[in-house]
Amino acid sequence: MQDKLDQLKKLRETVEAGGGPKRIDKQHESGKMTARERIDMLFDPGTFREIDAFAASEDDFRKLKNPGEGVTTGYGDIDGRKVYIYAQDFTVAGGSLGRTHAAKICKVLDLAMKVGAPVIGLNDSGGARIQEGVDALNGYGEIFFRNTIASGVIPQISVIMGPCAGGAVYSPALTDFIMMVANTSQMFITGPQVIKAVTGEEVNMEALGGATTHNQVSGVAHFMAGNEDECIAMLRTLMSYLPSNNLEEPPVFAPLEPVVDKETLIDVVPADPNQGYDVRDVIRAVVDGSQFLEVHPYYAQNGVVGFARVKGQAVGIVANQPKVLAGCLDINVSDKIARFIRFCDCFNIPIVTFMDVPGFLPGVQQEYGGIIRHGAKMLYAYSEATVPKITIILRKAYGGAYLAMCSSSLRADAVYAWPIAEIAVMGPEGAVNIISRKEIAEAENPMEMRKKLVQDYRERFANPYIASARGFVMDVIDPRETRATIIDALKNFSNKRESRPQKKHGNLPC
Repeated sequence: MQDKLDQLKKLRETVEAGGGPKRIDKQHESGKMTARERIDMLFDPGTFREIDAFAASEDDFRKLKNPGEGVTTGYGDIDGRKVYIYAQDFTVAGGSLGRTHAAKICKVLDLAMKVGAPVIGLNDSGGARIQEGVDALNGYGEIFFRNTIASGVIPQISVIMGPCAGGAVYSPALTDFIMMVANTSQMFITGPQVIKAVTGEEVNMEALGGATTHNQVSGVAHFMAGNEDECIAMLRTLMSYLPSNNLEEPPVFAPLEPVVDKETLIDVVPADPNQGYDVRDVIRAVVDGSQFLEVHPYYAQNGVVGFARVKGQAVGIVANQPKVLAGCLDINVSDKIARFIRFCDCFNIPIVTFMDVPGFLPGVQQEYGGIIRHGAKMLYAYSEATVPKITIILRKAYGGAYLAMCSSSLRADAVYAWPIAEIAVMGPEGAVNIISRKEIAEAENPMEMRKKLVQDYRERFANPYIASARGFVMDVIDPRETRATIIDALKNFSNKRESRPQKKHGNLPC
């Protein structure tokens, strides 16, 4: 028996050594941890259990030419909750994906689905193992299929901690959230050399597919960290808001009062409808501990989405951002908001919407780019969602954008308005220009007449009371009552039951 135990110990040491000291040193010199170091930092101490440690593509297990086949897989606890993981090991064959490497990832996805646990993928790979040919391609396909089937059943999070190129990028793209690390992670389908050969364009890897590019420009990534330590801390924070699967509720924490005084809500939103402000100041005055984990903070900044807690309960926050493009809805923010809504609905996270929207962004490029179909995604997502939906109208609520931001028409469960809210087909200035054009033109003093008519329109129509009279707004509230109102609404709709017609699936606007 001792001989066998010695053999086991030697094999395990070989696997845990990965690519060996030189390659590990090189990994550290590039500002990156090894796969096992990342796992140790992510999971609660002593909880990680490895799966398929001795997997090999060779028939003779004693050789272990590529220890672990370039990926470490298993499960462990994050804050006491089970999570499955695969972490590609760049020190072993560059973390390249072959048949056995893919099979290990597929097993993790299958097991996570079986037990109802989230999956985290730490991506750090040189791509497909070219020498394995079609077996490597098939491996990617098997992973893509499982990512798709698991979507909406268990949370899937991809963390890009090195290169992720070619077909490999589509697995992260199929998951719920993508995190990237500044300066050390890249994602692209074709690299700089191929692009130069085909199109003549010159670009380096960081500009083409770095963390800044995908967080600010493409919107592919949802989070960006300055280094790997920060990234793993952010990942643990994100996990704290999510349930383990679609049949469970998100974790509940001890309630915390906001750090920001509710009295600030009296002045935070300017009465002047043309003056901008940061909607995050409103959010922080309402949520527990004034803590808000923003998703996509650098992309489509005219809208804000993210996670917070209200009296210990996780909620998804959706808000217009008046300080960017006046909070208008455009192509990119419509996509950003719609996908976030659908994630929250998948995993039983109530949605709180803060509305201050002047309309959809006008312009030829928006129309050519398909603002109609992109904007329709928001209508679809809110209408489809069956989780509790609470809407607070802060100020502007104009036209079709008012509907798109979860109005009562899209089955918001409760809609409340602040006293300065303006709910109308369009803003007073635009409305008067259309309906009183002749009267203004014929007036002795057109500017004074226009000013008078705008004020009259605002007093008669651009207020929350007509909508309240029609039942489209449940109540007009003192801004300082916002948190208490949301807490009451969440409690009231905690046992909400709402069904939709039985169907295979809807046809989401794309």
